Amino acid sequence: MAEKVPTFNLQDLKAGHHHDSFKDCLTKKGIFFLSNTGLTDQDHASARQTCMSFFQTASEASKRAVTLPDRNARRGFSGLGWESTAVVTETGQFSDYSTCYSMGVKNNLFPDEQFERIWQDYFDKMYAASQETARVVLQTVGAGEPVGGLDDFLDCEPLLRLRYFPEVPEERVAEEEPLRMGAHYDLSTITLVHQTACQNGFVSLQCEVDGEFVDLPTKPDTMVVFCGAVGTLASNGQIKAPKHRVKAPGREHRLGSSRTSSVFFLRPKPSFSFNVPQAIKWGFNIRIPTDTATFGDWLGGNYVNMRRDTAAAA
Repeated sequence: MAEKVPTFNLQDLKAGHHHDSFKDCLTKKGIFFLSNTGLTDQDHASARQTCMSFFQTASEASKRAVTLPDRNARRGFSGLGWESTAVVTETGQFSDYSTCYSMGVKNNLFPDEQFERIWQDYFDKMYAASQETARVVLQTVGAGEPVGGLDDFLDCEPLLRLRYFPEVPEERVAEEEPLRMGAHYDLSTITLVHQTACQNGFVSLQCEVDGEFVDLPTKPDTMVVFCGAVGTLASNGQIKAPKHRVKAPGREHRLGSSRTSSVFFLRPKPSFSFNVPQAIKWGFNIRIPTDTATFGDWLGGNYVNMRRDTAAAA
């Protein structure tokens, strides 16, 4: 594991240490564990417990009050099976076996004032950690200054999500449907992930490294960092955006396999523009009939299959 997915200390990276090994990781793997981010496991626990309490005790009316009818909306509550990464990425028809809460910099839906206070504080801390991480990632590969400067590029429109993956039923065990969430790369510059371990020891999160999917277990006071597709675009193809997935437990590991994943996507402003043919050459699935597009265009086009799926189910 240590050889496949390395661990770095954010403060060491900011000081210029381990430059060559970090650059090699970014260009060849695009995945690493990160410690000393300014957040502790307790910081994550407070937001997680607040969200899980809502998931488990809120009335159906309270959940509907913070649920948007658009399945592509990334705000508020999303019920079990509400989303499908497989449909979006055209890799299957199964739903994500998770419940989710999402927020961004604006237009948020909070269940109550206490929830808002705790989650806003958590969002701010994750935002700061992701900006510091993205800055050192881009500087390490010599990405150069984006249009408007790096500070402006990192002052963006991020997304924070808490996913709860409950124990799967018999029809969703690995023998029946191997994945809880389909394989995908992130539409982000970088993505920070803090996960809890399955009680029974099953490791659910995996990333493609050197042509195979490897397990990503939990590590105390660290987060997993996935480099995203925007990182590839902003670095002129130098940074790798790996695919990752959430696998389902087999029957023998079904009980005790629930877990949570707190995910912070550092996404650019919708106006961020890129060369479509070049992005396709780098392996990204983009169906936009122009040579130049914006990140907003890409987000809209990325969920077209989900919209069709939703319409068919209506």
